[in-house]
Amino acid sequence: MVESVDLKGALKDFFGFDSFKGNQESIVQSVIEGKDCFVIMPTGAGKSLCYQLPALILDGTAIIISPLIALMKNQVDAIRGFGSTDAIAHFLNSSLSKTEIQRVKTDIIDGKTKLLYVAPETLKKEETVDFLRQINISFVAVDEAHCISEWGHDFRPEYRNIKKIVKEIKDVSMMALTATATPKVQADIQKNLGMNDATVFKSSFNRSNLYYEIRPKDKKDRVMKDIISYIKSKPRKSGIIYCLSRKKVEEIAQVLSVNGIKALAYHAGMDAKTRASHQDKFLMEEVDVIVATIAFGMGIDKPDVRFVIHYDIPKSLEGYYQETGRAGRDGLDGECILYYNPNDIEKLEKFMKDKPVAEREIGSQLLFETSSYAESSQCRRKMLLHYFGEQFDEAECNKMCDNCRHPKEKFDVSEEMRTTLLAINSLGGRFNLKHVVDVLTGQKSNEVVDYSNDKNEYFAKGQDKEPIFWKGVIRLGLLHGYLLKNIENYGLLSVTLKGNQYIEEPTPIEMALDSKFDKVKEEDFDTAQMENIFDETLFGMLKELCKKVGKAKNLPPYVIFQDPSLEDMATKYPVSMEELENIIGVGKNKAIKFGRPFVELIAKYVEEHDIERPGDILVRSVANKSGKKIAIIQNIDKKIGLDVISKSNGVSMEELLKEIEHIVYSGTKLNLKYYINDMLDDERQDEIFDYFRGSEVDSLDLAFDEFDGEYSLEELQLMRIQFISEMAN
Repeated sequence: MVESVDLKGALKDFFGFDSFKGNQESIVQSVIEGKDCFVIMPTGAGKSLCYQLPALILDGTAIIISPLIALMKNQVDAIRGFGSTDAIAHFLNSSLSKTEIQRVKTDIIDGKTKLLYVAPETLKKEETVDFLRQINISFVAVDEAHCISEWGHDFRPEYRNIKKIVKEIKDVSMMALTATATPKVQADIQKNLGMNDATVFKSSFNRSNLYYEIRPKDKKDRVMKDIISYIKSKPRKSGIIYCLSRKKVEEIAQVLSVNGIKALAYHAGMDAKTRASHQDKFLMEEVDVIVATIAFGMGIDKPDVRFVIHYDIPKSLEGYYQETGRAGRDGLDGECILYYNPNDIEKLEKFMKDKPVAEREIGSQLLFETSSYAESSQCRRKMLLHYFGEQFDEAECNKMCDNCRHPKEKFDVSEEMRTTLLAINSLGGRFNLKHVVDVLTGQKSNEVVDYSNDKNEYFAKGQDKEPIFWKGVIRLGLLHGYLLKNIENYGLLSVTLKGNQYIEEPTPIEMALDSKFDKVKEEDFDTAQMENIFDETLFGMLKELCKKVGKAKNLPPYVIFQDPSLEDMATKYPVSMEELENIIGVGKNKAIKFGRPFVELIAKYVEEHDIERPGDILVRSVANKSGKKIAIIQNIDKKIGLDVISKSNGVSMEELLKEIEHIVYSGTKLNLKYYINDMLDDERQDEIFDYFRGSEVDSLDLAFDEFDGEYSLEELQLMRIQFISEMAN
């Protein structure tokens, strides 16, 4: 313990700040006095300084337990920037070699290290415990303490054993820190760490500089077009996009890259070296956007992240708050956009079906809170802060959420609020929101009938209104404190004392209808299934140009571009060679070989007819070279028989030829001569080539009739593929 320290002087000496923010000074003083303390402070409010400064002041080494290897590296690099040597801060985790571990231990024993970051998995190892018993520990800080609770957004079983392990090492003071904790999670943390008597420092969860917005998650190409347009409107600004799966992370990072945005992927499936490299490039501003998995989290402490986009819905509001909190940590404005599709909620619920009942119930409750937040017409900030047990006057939102910036029309619902409260009282406070809404709207669901609530006096009292209306009334009742939701007990609703007073003396209360979102199924996200209504005038002009180019090159028009390609051009109006490459059936080679006059014609047409191109953002997709296609190309290069290729890929010869045809028509050159030579001699091949060169129509049936059945359809198809490959690619 250190007595009478000039904390402001130490703050200035170590970090160069003239004053503390919020509760920082009181927290630092508490740690220096050897007291246990529990810090709940939002992201960006200076939580890390609360353990960094006392660690630098006190004798010995502070042990900082952190769940993210990337975050440790980031924190250590930051502290080393303030110290005279790198030895001032170290981390111990699985990413270090034996030599590096030994150097860390030597620096600690020599008294050079003030902060040691340790992963919980490393902490529980016997060799770590034995080593830590030998050193002078100033205190232990548990960062990201919400990981202790099953009700938290990132539960880590290893966190449950921290108190026991620390007690084995040394009986020192402890501090727990978290940026997100509902009252339930707070209680869990204190109980598990044996910190019920700890001093609690709780800052407001309000991040006044963040703007919150929900957008509908429509068809995939529309969402990507929206995201690309949004990012391009913020040149050189840093941002994070969160997705649920590693596959989606990789896909979106690639799509952003091919559309001229500097973006990299970041997820737990990457090797440590690649992950660290991508993190450093983001920190050093070599890339603007990081696409990351929600499950893995982001250990990146970058102050100037200007936007956070959730492509997929988070599994809890804690997770959402934590992830959006990475924006605007420098106090300047940050934008948080979430794409919402109710079908995503259903998918996440299906993923939980095989989990233990208790875990499934917890997960369902957390998902329900997230979907309520997304669908609500109430102030987003008010809803978020209410979830964390904090009251907030929505007038102070300052239009920093979509619902306050673009408010819907409100109407008085005092009579309906009273009816809802009476109905919940009549049900004895034993049912959740869905059950209450079913009763009010007169739905004879299995549960309603099983409990005989179809006989309840309030059954069908609100059948003249939709379920979404009554859901909104209940959410409004929760926000105003008329209702209480027991989240630990399946979200059962009960009326509070304030609610019962409202029943006796109702006052006017206004509400806007909650938002309705269409369910979009995964298969609807396939852009190939979308209908394109093409410009018939432009299509006709492109057809004529095909004939003209074909005549000049002594080739049939269909060899230049086929109709599906021309239709796509007449839909998307590509005006550059880059955009042309993204048209169906047009690869880079084909665009280079034939494309210039086509984009020139389209550009002129667009200008003359004042055409508004689709969103002026043409999303370039990543070339879809599936494993099967790559295998086919490689096998043909090796001159393997097509019959062998069809068997090894589990497809019929007819399907294989269609696949090869698609590859060739997209601009890839393939040589099938080795296979054709076994079927047809040179003279016959020349005869068929001459026919295709002179024909203006791309039809195998006509070719079959022309040769009066002399050649099979398969032979003609192979020859046509070879002809296109040689002439067009």
